Amino acid sequence: MTSTIDIAAKQMGHEQESSATAVAVQNVDKSFGAQTVLNGVSLSVTRGETLAVLGRSGTGKSVLLRMIVGLEKPDSGQIRIHDEDIAGLALDQLGAIRKKMGFLFQHAALYDSLTIAENVGFPLEHHRREMSKAERTDRVKVLLAEVGLEDGFEKMPSDISGGMQKRVGLARALALEPEILLLDEPTAGLDPISSGEINDLILKLQRERKMASIVVTHDLHSARTIADRLAILNKGLVVIEGSFEDLQKSEIGFVKEFLRQS
Repeated sequence: MTSTIDIAAKQMGHEQESSATAVAVQNVDKSFGAQTVLNGVSLSVTRGETLAVLGRSGTGKSVLLRMIVGLEKPDSGQIRIHDEDIAGLALDQLGAIRKKMGFLFQHAALYDSLTIAENVGFPLEHHRREMSKAERTDRVKVLLAEVGLEDGFEKMPSDISGGMQKRVGLARALALEPEILLLDEPTAGLDPISSGEINDLILKLQRERKMASIVVTHDLHSARTIADRLAILNKGLVVIEGSFEDLQKSEIGFVKEFLRQS
């Protein structure tokens, strides 16, 4: 027989679980013209957890990230950030939520005309106007040290390697102390050593900051290294979701072929 105490405890557990969910993608559809990109996709990630989304090129991985950050709207379904559906929010409300997110673009997307330090300080200058210039400079130094770039503040993006540009992009993504980190192909275009360094850095930041992270990647080794769970997209659908061991045990033909070719 279930007691009132048991019911209350179960309800409290559900509430705590819901509040811990940082991002919830619920039955999302997205098409561009006649092309269906996402078809009923549901995924979620909680605080301190990293979810890797894998799939072939053109399977909607980057579109999914753009919807989570509010740059694209789903045709149907919901994108919930800390249990708030962002689809119908006004720009100022959406802007407030975006400040809780850090976004690392696929090619770092640094401003060529700004120094490394100015790139990292850009979000602070626009969203932390209460900080003095000295405080922003100190914050930039801390962020660059956090990603292993203590020197070279005045260097331009063209003066540093692709791996270092990714580090700068990551430092910029962390500038506003985000609760959610979105990473679009963090190891794309990097040699194996640089890729390993970026993976190690992401793991370090996760241990220290306990953010909810979603990583879109085609790099299975990277996903296996940094993610708690992995999801594979194909033809707009989530084919499988689970640990790397779950993927290895799968009898789904596409999953077996994807693992074999990756």
